[in-house]
Amino acid sequence: MTNAKAILTTILTLTFVLSPIVTDPFSGFRADQLPNPQIEPPVQPAGYAFTIWGLIYAWLVISAGFGLWKRADADDWNRARLPLIISLAVGTPWLAVANASAVWATILIFVMAAGAIAALIRSPMRDEWFFRVPVGIYAGWLTAASFVSLGSTAAGYSLLTDQIGWAYLGISGALVIGLYVTYLTNTLAYALTIVWALVAIIVANGADPWTVSALAAVGIVALLAFAVPRKAVSAKVPS
Repeated sequence: MTNAKAILTTILTLTFVLSPIVTDPFSGFRADQLPNPQIEPPVQPAGYAFTIWGLIYAWLVISAGFGLWKRADADDWNRARLPLIISLAVGTPWLAVANASAVWATILIFVMAAGAIAALIRSPMRDEWFFRVPVGIYAGWLTAASFVSLGSTAAGYSLLTDQIGWAYLGISGALVIGLYVTYLTNTLAYALTIVWALVAIIVANGADPWTVSALAAVGIVALLAFAVPRKAVSAKVPS
């Protein structure tokens, strides 16, 4: 009998992917959602970066379909399915939540990111392009996006520091988590997705403020310098 986790992963992948069709578009928190409206906060990547969702949606569907077809009862896949199920279940209504509450959207996107990262850490060694890579890209984007949401929301409530300070904290937080997860999983796709977000932060900010762009550039160098050599070495080691 086909494993229930494989079926549920497929169903929730589809609800997650189809949720933008039945939800109002979301392009950042509205002015009326925060006491101090955040107009183009420096922690937020340039708009083009969000097109990565097309790749994430498509690859997650392929992953779920392959898993249901070929790996429905595989123990190594099932170990990773439960946290992914949690992430997708929370992610399905996330757009609707984000249009209603910045605070709850921030809380839930961290839950989504935690589930995706846990799934990546548990991901099977085989079928890399059907599980580890798509989940790695999903987890990488959520790692960056969760700190973007935190930075925008916290600055909107004037917590601790201002927009620039939260940009520093957000980039630093995403970098720390990114390096640690890359160390645990040796997943280049995960690291490169965070690099994608950091490049878009540089594009959005340019030289104003240049310190935010400089910190993002440091993060890019650190992630690439750490992830690429590790992946190259592991690729040479016989499995």
